[in-house]
Amino acid sequence: MLISDIIKHLEEIAPSSLQESYDNSGLLVGEKETALTGILVSLDCIEATIHEAIAQNCNLIVAHHPIVFSGLKRFNNANYVQRTVQLAIKNDVAIYAIHTNLDNVYAQGVNGKIAERLSLLDTRILVPRTNDLVKLVTYSPLENAENIREALFKSGAGNMGRYSECSFSTMGNGTFKAEIGANPYIGKIGVRHTENEEKIEVMLHKNQVKKVLEELKVAHPYEEVAYEMYALLNSDQNIGSGMIGELPDELSINDFLEHLKLSMNLEVIKYTNLTKAVKKIAICGGSGSFLLLDAKSAGADVYVTSDFKYHEFFDAEGSIMVCDIGHYESEKFTIDLLYDILREKFTTFAVLKTAVNTNPVKYFI
Repeated sequence: MLISDIIKHLEEIAPSSLQESYDNSGLLVGEKETALTGILVSLDCIEATIHEAIAQNCNLIVAHHPIVFSGLKRFNNANYVQRTVQLAIKNDVAIYAIHTNLDNVYAQGVNGKIAERLSLLDTRILVPRTNDLVKLVTYSPLENAENIREALFKSGAGNMGRYSECSFSTMGNGTFKAEIGANPYIGKIGVRHTENEEKIEVMLHKNQVKKVLEELKVAHPYEEVAYEMYALLNSDQNIGSGMIGELPDELSINDFLEHLKLSMNLEVIKYTNLTKAVKKIAICGGSGSFLLLDAKSAGADVYVTSDFKYHEFFDAEGSIMVCDIGHYESEKFTIDLLYDILREKFTTFAVLKTAVNTNPVKYFI
């Protein structure tokens, strides 16, 4: 098995194209065609993580946070980033980061894991992404339409929210005249031919376009495949920032804080006060202050996230309870998420969870 096999599977779940512009997800150290000896899953990748991977005979670390966010100009062990990268290179340990692209997916994403821990129901993306969808329209002879639909669905097209294999079809007549040198599907050279055709429409993500078109051209009987592609303004309910859902039952403030503490295994919670019981919960793993207004607009009673600055807590204005649980604490179960994703696919291969607590923040209780 190669590193490329692992990357392919991970990017089927969280394509690298879904990462934010500031991010640096992907293979940061190593080569895709290297044979694997084992995988170590971690939240962060630091020197201790590299040493752990070496000791466990793992030559690939799959981390949530990238060790490198911007270009490195020197490699002289001046800081922990340089030391980590140098140590990985010297010991042939590859580092793959799956960061905001994993944050941004609904299925098997970071926020979905938090929602699972909190037992939230009826979850949805808090702020769905726009300008990420495309409509594909193609035309098929009637007898080939079902095979073409199946090829489109198999390649990932036709998914809408919690529904799959979605398409729309209309019947009509297509015409063509084969010129000299063509290999016509039917009819004679130079004679206009009319064909009963089915117009098939499906939606897909921009990052799926190449794969879907490849499958369409394989499945289609025509020498020249007629298709159209349109960018859509629709929001994608499966991609975006944060998540919102509801508790099974309404809880008092104290009961919710106790539930949050136990569910996320927390030592401390920073929170703003609220004077009513809570049920609707918004969440965002990592730094999430940028979504506070969206959480309030969505009618959330509580917003669970991290990295709020002092003055940002005032923005709750008594209408929502902000719970800042810490950056590491909000995302630490991403290790379990990635482990489960890899173990489910690669059942006979060595996948290990890190035993190193990489949280640089300590609490005196």
